[in-house]
Amino acid sequence: MNNKNKELESMRHSAAHLLAYAVTTLYPGTKVAIGPVVENGFYYDFAFENPVTTKDFSRIEQKMNELKKKDFAFTQKWVSVKEAKELFKDEPYKMEIITEIEKGEREDFGHKGEVSIYTSGEFSDLCKGPHISSSKQIGVIKLLSLAGAYWKGNEKNAMLTRIYGAAFPTKEELDAYLWRLEEAKKRDHKKLGKELDLFVFSELVGSGLPLWTPKGTVIRELLNDFVWKLRRERGYQKVTIPHITKKELYETSGHWAKFQNELFKITTREGHEFAMKPMNCPHHTQIFAHLPRSYKDMPQRYTETTMVYRDEQTGELSGLSRVRCITQDDAHVFCRKSQITAECSSVWDIVDSFYSAFGFKLEVRLSLHDPDNMKAYLGTPELWTEAEDALKTIAKNRKVAYVEAKGEAAFYGPKIDFITHDSLGREWQVATIQLDVNMPDRFDLSCINEQGEKERIVMIHCAIMGSIERFTSILIEHYAGAFPLWLSPVQVAVLPISDKYIDYAKKVNDELLAKGIRSELDTTAESIGKKIRTATLQKIPFMGIIGQKEAEQSSLCLSVRKRDGKDGGLQMLDSFINTLKQSIENHE
Repeated sequence: MNNKNKELESMRHSAAHLLAYAVTTLYPGTKVAIGPVVENGFYYDFAFENPVTTKDFSRIEQKMNELKKKDFAFTQKWVSVKEAKELFKDEPYKMEIITEIEKGEREDFGHKGEVSIYTSGEFSDLCKGPHISSSKQIGVIKLLSLAGAYWKGNEKNAMLTRIYGAAFPTKEELDAYLWRLEEAKKRDHKKLGKELDLFVFSELVGSGLPLWTPKGTVIRELLNDFVWKLRRERGYQKVTIPHITKKELYETSGHWAKFQNELFKITTREGHEFAMKPMNCPHHTQIFAHLPRSYKDMPQRYTETTMVYRDEQTGELSGLSRVRCITQDDAHVFCRKSQITAECSSVWDIVDSFYSAFGFKLEVRLSLHDPDNMKAYLGTPELWTEAEDALKTIAKNRKVAYVEAKGEAAFYGPKIDFITHDSLGREWQVATIQLDVNMPDRFDLSCINEQGEKERIVMIHCAIMGSIERFTSILIEHYAGAFPLWLSPVQVAVLPISDKYIDYAKKVNDELLAKGIRSELDTTAESIGKKIRTATLQKIPFMGIIGQKEAEQSSLCLSVRKRDGKDGGLQMLDSFINTLKQSIENHE
């Protein structure tokens, strides 16, 4: 984190304390919990004696600004546990934290024997900082929303009221952020998915289990076909595996010990325990292992687009972003250590080709293990160092800038994570390349080398979209539902101005369909203005208007209108189709 970001985080941290100061001043008797920094702002959790609503925000903001002008300092002091308990004797949530500090169970607010206290004006809080020096340095604040939050995230604990706020150095920056929030609401994939008829949820089917309509399925298949084309060109082969497995497969891979509480489990009539697969890699190891492999057979590249299942908690589910059935465009490369660089670079080429089609610029993060927490990972420190050095070499060979993220690795290996930003500037982690030296060890995967000896191989896990559901949600919001031509479920709406021209419009529509263009004929009795409005709201890229002028031409014609309202004029149908096909081929 650079100095500017540290200063911004300190300012937002101080704004959280200011919020608590204002709330406890306005609402005596309110109990305070915690108030950390979040992206673009902060929140604080309270136990109010009487409920507050968003209508109270203006009053709270006014008090915050009044207090801010007093130019009080944020001062830190360390006190004994005994002193801290006396200071916060009327604050049950603070007392619980202090007791945990006393027991050595947490160090985020102090350590055994001592507690860090920050005082700002007449408000004191458990806190290690950092903070700005003066309240006048707090920028522009806006309270945004209320939410219920269980204390410590445990539903067995009390429900608290969480107040979210935004804080920026200037009003211009805050206004820009508030605009992005409003724009994000308009682009919400849950809203647009319903309006554009892309997917639905059914209470009878269950939460987190989306049902894809014909239009939504077109998008899924186009995305998957694009990835498959890029992989096929680089020697990948399709495989197919079942959706369940005996638990022994995951016991061998190490997933059972780590994720057994997140798996959907099945018990057969005979008492055998199976699991719905939460990932595909252990199955794919068994395809590799079913034959003896020579170095001449290496690498083996398997790919499969398939669903995996994870028992996500209901409160964590959100549209397509967080679901219980996840469609992965998964691939696994089984290769020799000497082939790691070439194979990872090949995957990287696929990633670049795929994301450039959407105009996404990629940043690179190397997700590495935390050497101080080896119990969280499979394998030895030596194996991890070897794998991480290989990924660093690949990134350096491609001459790309990258950041290192300690502790962000998968439990079985380090990763190259690709980060991008959408049209609203929001950050998303998209593709990933994971180097796995542990699973081949656990499954004893090897090939026979040039000397006739067994040679341990490595695995490369590579998902381009990662989750089709999540990636589709990103695309819906990135494009605000106005997909590029090649990805639009309907590419052309054929609109006769009256019933008199339906037969001619049908010929135009049939020709479009015959040439591979996804078109729809609107035969409703609505006015042409209403038909245009409907097609525009459905964000169909092109409309073909059919009336007397078009019908009088010697060849099939249509008057073209784009979804942004621009007039494309009268065009010969053959010429129009050729233009569309060229744009589609170029992923435009």
